[in-house]
Amino acid sequence: MGEAGREEYKIQSFDAETQHLLKTALKDPGAVDLEKVANVIVDHSLQDCVFSKEAGRMCYAIIQVNNMPMMALVNPVYDCLCRLAQPDSLRNEEEVDCLVLQLHRVGEQLEKMNGQRMDELFVLIRDGFLLPTGLSSLAQLLLLEIIEFRAAGWKTTPAAHKYYYSEVPD
Repeated sequence: MGEAGREEYKIQSFDAETQHLLKTALKDPGAVDLEKVANVIVDHSLQDCVFSKEAGRMCYAIIQVNNMPMMALVNPVYDCLCRLAQPDSLRNEEEVDCLVLQLHRVGEQLEKMNGQRMDELFVLIRDGFLLPTGLSSLAQLLLLEIIEFRAAGWKTTPAAHKYYYSEVPD
């Protein structure tokens, strides 16, 4: 993918004013109200799950300037993660994988910025792990792994790495 390809985002479904806001945020995050940008992205992501992956790419591009824009994204990111930790989402392996992947990527930073919200999120994850029915074995394994990952200070212990990532002999 060329340099120009990385900067093209699928924002055609937004009105012209919102498209301008998002393009400005991508070019110069300091020139816009990042909380407004975050809310627009999150609201659209919650309405259109196909857009969620694109939303993640956009947010990642915006915060690469420095970590200050991350402050505006903390609560909207938590909102998305909490949505992914609801029982109906936890029954979908792709959504569990997305939740766990995002927590691996930004969980430690999110917890530093708002530990109370992380505690609330992990109550949902724990309760979801304990769902009596509907959770696949893979989803249970992913949830258990992220619970242990956080408990170990956002690090993978050698024992956990061996348990979760070593291949099972045929």
